[in-house]
This record gives sequence, C-alpha cells and structure tokens, in this order.
Amino acid sequence: MEWRLYARQMASLARELLAQDSVDATLERITHSATELVAGCDAAGILLLHGKKVETVAPTHPIVTDSDQLQERLAEGPCFDAARSDTGERVFRIRDLTHEVPRWPHYASQAQELGVGSMMGFLLYTDDEEFGALNLYSHSPGAFTEDSENAGWLLASHAAVAFSSARSHAQLQRAIETRHLIGEAMGILMGSHDLTEQQAFDVLRRYSQDNNIKLREVARRVCEHGRLT
Repeated sequence: MEWRLYARQMASLARELLAQDSVDATLERITHSATELVAGCDAAGILLLHGKKVETVAPTHPIVTDSDQLQERLAEGPCFDAARSDTGERVFRIRDLTHEVPRWPHYASQAQELGVGSMMGFLLYTDDEEFGALNLYSHSPGAFTEDSENAGWLLASHAAVAFSSARSHAQLQRAIETRHLIGEAMGILMGSHDLTEQQAFDVLRRYSQDNNIKLREVARRVCEHGRLT
C-alpha cells in the first residue's frame, strides 16, 4: 500500500467527516469510506449493541444487516463480541469463514450461507466512550491482510472521533431546541395566566415532576394545545 497516498486520503476523509451535517450522514460516510479505502472490503456497517439486542447502522450492503441479525438470534459472533466493552478486544480479523471457526461455530457455518468469506471488526471508542463496532466484510476468503487491518484501524480511529463529535453536536442541538420549546411554553403560560417568567417555569416543572413526564414533553404539549393537558 502507498502509505503517503493513504495518509492524504485519510486527512481528506477526516475533513469530510467533520463537515457532515448529521449523525446519520457521518456514519454513512464512515461505512462507505471503508469500502473505498480498505483493500478487500466489499461491505461495511456499524453494529450497536443494546443489551443483547443489536442495531445495524449505515450498512452498505444487505449482507451487513443479515449478519447482524444472525448474530443477534444466535447471541454469538465476532461483531457481537467486538461491540461489547467487557471483552477487552479492540479488533478481530477472520481470515476464512468457509472453514469452521471454533469460537463462533454456529455463526460461522450460517455466515457462509450469507456469502461471507472473511471479516474484520474494530471497536469504536474514544477515551471515555464506547459505541459499538465498525465491521468489514468480504465475499472472498483471505481478503484482509495486515495492511487492511492497519488501514481499518486508522479509519476506525477517525470514525470514533467523528462519531463522538456528531453525537455531541446532535445533543447540543437538541438541548437548544428544548430550551426554545420551554421558552415558548413559558410565554404561553405567562400570557394566559398573568404569570411571571419564574412562576411559569415553576408551573412547568411541578407538572413534570407530579406526572413523571419530561419537561420537554410538558412544554411541547403546552405549545400544541395552549395549556397543560
């Protein structure tokens, strides 16, 4: 591999990832970049693990979703393990899935039927967060080399940082939207009940606490109906 060329490609990718306008767009760019930049990669996707339930994000090919669903049904598989924070593993590379893989015997045999020849996966993480796994697939056995793994590591590192940034941006945007929503609801209560700003906020807060409803949802109802419902 020409590493100078690859380094330039990765630098360009980093800028592209930070320029995406949504979490979904960021993740889609990540998985498509895997098929473009990692030798041997025919398909890619991100698996998020919620307890024993899996979520497939930004798959580039149906084989990704099929593989994730298979691992969820069997409760075993390399992607399933890679997305767990308690295994201590950050990467896996399965050279040939057309032969039995002792660690995941049930998954390996059925993955062959899906057309999986070889796989790699990388835990997506930053210093303080773990999100899931970036998983790469090839229809051919022996498709992923050490160079492929190194390239995947670099991509996963960029992906984790971009993922974290995108999530933080989305959370900040939601917080801003919530603040505006609460402000609008307070204005409605102030105008209809001759309340001060603090009194209006206290009304929203008490209703939220007494009825075990999030403050944002209480504010949304006031904005939609003009009153507490």
